[in-house]
Amino acid sequence: MIRKVMTGAAAAANAMKQINPEVVPVYPITPQTPIAMTFAQFVADGEVDSEMIRVESEHSAMSATVGASAAGVRAMTATSSAGLALMWEIVGVASGCRLPIVMNVVNRALSSPINIHCDHSDSMGCRDHSWIQIYSESGQEVYDFNLIALKVAEKVKLPAMVMQDGFITSHGSGIVELLDKKIAKQFIGEYTPEHYLLDVDNPITIGPLALADFTFEIKRQQEEAMKLAKKEFLKACKEYKKISGKNYGFFEEYELKDADVAIVVLNSTAGIVKEVVDSMREKGKKVGLLKLNLYRPFPYAEVAEALSHLKSVAVMDRSYSYGADAPLVGEIKNSLFDVPKRPKVQSIVFGIGGRNIYEEQIEEVFENLLNKKIGDVIHLGCRE
Repeated sequence: MIRKVMTGAAAAANAMKQINPEVVPVYPITPQTPIAMTFAQFVADGEVDSEMIRVESEHSAMSATVGASAAGVRAMTATSSAGLALMWEIVGVASGCRLPIVMNVVNRALSSPINIHCDHSDSMGCRDHSWIQIYSESGQEVYDFNLIALKVAEKVKLPAMVMQDGFITSHGSGIVELLDKKIAKQFIGEYTPEHYLLDVDNPITIGPLALADFTFEIKRQQEEAMKLAKKEFLKACKEYKKISGKNYGFFEEYELKDADVAIVVLNSTAGIVKEVVDSMREKGKKVGLLKLNLYRPFPYAEVAEALSHLKSVAVMDRSYSYGADAPLVGEIKNSLFDVPKRPKVQSIVFGIGGRNIYEEQIEEVFENLLNKKIGDVIHLGCRE
């Protein structure tokens, strides 16, 4: 194990370095650009064998990644915000063609207005596009989840996104433990696709026209593959624990077992919630955290089991689903629907466009839960 101080962007690039994908098409966009820049240096220094393609847009980046993956090789890319939006058409092509691409997404607000800071509107916009979605609290998780995501994607033949918060994680430095490259390579194994375009002895068509007579069945197969991804994610996490000592699952439970109330949140905000949990626990207040790692496929039954003993829970979303429940709180409500004595759920939207979140605000959320102050959606930190 090698311990280094690095940014979340560098952690993603180092994971890509150890994966050593044959093709990496990229296009720069803030705050994803450092991933591509760091990996480009690895290419220039001869530390990887990857063919790095500098394309003219993110749409082209995903198109080239799809082409490479369809040809039978490992292919990866990275993007943010409007770049992911520009990929939209081809993001669906990747999953529909059952290509095990891994893409690092550095979360950034979608326009308009133009904003380069973090919220989750970009990746949440893709939540129904049949991509495995994994969210990362830290640079360490970015590194680990890249390796895990690749293993799961290649097993179930679906693409995967690994998310990290723009600037907060991507440009923030912390200690990251890297596996020995031989151990990392042994974990992911060799890629031997069963079917691919350049297999001239067994010619196939990828991305054909399918009308009403076949499309339903094709999409049903994607759904079944996504269900399988839940099991394969846990298997990959257990295998990863043996070589890294890191214990991952669908989510992390922090001081949750004996808690009366809890917060549910994604990505880097979990770190500040943990600080508040620790300080409030010192005062004898039974508060906890559930930090979700796997968002697609969503672990409904497991989340229900983890939260069912609570009196109330606040679900913090860093994006809207305009005109409906915010993305994460809707899934938590679905999880708890069949629980006989389910906790009350407080929906909180925060951090839109990079608005800061502070310990005092998190503590207030917990105090409201403890004092049974549950109401309509709270737009935390938003001026009235």
